[in-house]
Amino acid sequence: MIAGKKDLILRELEDGTGAAIAVAVDRSGLRSGLRIWFGDLDEKHGPVSELRPHGLKGHRVTLIFGNFSGAVIGQIRKASPEDVQLARALVASIRQDIEIEIPGESLSQWSVTTGAFQMRATIRELAQPLEDAEIIGTCRDVIVPMMAAMAELIGYDVIEEAVDDESPAFEGATLKSVVQRRERNPRNRLLCIRIHGEKCVVCGLEPRFEYGEAGSIIEVHHLEPLSLLIEPRPYDPRTDLVPLCPNCHRAAHTRHPIPFSIEELKDLRGSCRD
Repeated sequence: MIAGKKDLILRELEDGTGAAIAVAVDRSGLRSGLRIWFGDLDEKHGPVSELRPHGLKGHRVTLIFGNFSGAVIGQIRKASPEDVQLARALVASIRQDIEIEIPGESLSQWSVTTGAFQMRATIRELAQPLEDAEIIGTCRDVIVPMMAAMAELIGYDVIEEAVDDESPAFEGATLKSVVQRRERNPRNRLLCIRIHGEKCVVCGLEPRFEYGEAGSIIEVHHLEPLSLLIEPRPYDPRTDLVPLCPNCHRAAHTRHPIPFSIEELKDLRGSCRD
């Protein structure tokens, strides 16, 4: 049952974490499960999420580190405060009805300092725990934010566009590079959508309901225009980013250099109907 969902689960996890993911069926116990890790690390050298049935109507997800994860743990210890903040926020975005345990750590101020670190999530009272929808839901609701948090701490980043080396760094090259990373970081987008949903804050469109599988087209918009930044600063997806449909996002950026605000866009839409 779980093995048949490997490809779909793989796509969900790679989209959410911004990193290559490996998935394998684990039949070592009485009930088969899944083991999930980052593709450029084997199971012994980094974080691994294990998904198994729990009781009669639940799932248990356990995140552990392999026995030879010293290099990755050392890299995580060097994570910037910004990356730590986003990693904690991703875990905090897991639904309140799902029980999260981090032995020996605070749920709000946890940190990965040794290979003994563990994180457990227990999902109870599922109607059909072995059905496709429930398994995929657990992956989206729990494994994606857990692994995305680890990806942020490890430092998996999307490939950035080249910055013009001929431009003086003081005139914006460094700023441009940092802003590109924050803007395009898939974990920022993931957390923004987990917090605010996939409903456009201007027009109310929910593309998934309009286009089904083709509707994963909601976009993420910065409330503070990048053009106003004097120096780089981290973006908090909870307060600095909002979801917009492609039309409203394009409309916001038709004004240069400062885009229309959310309220201005709502007023413009209202005036067109008068």
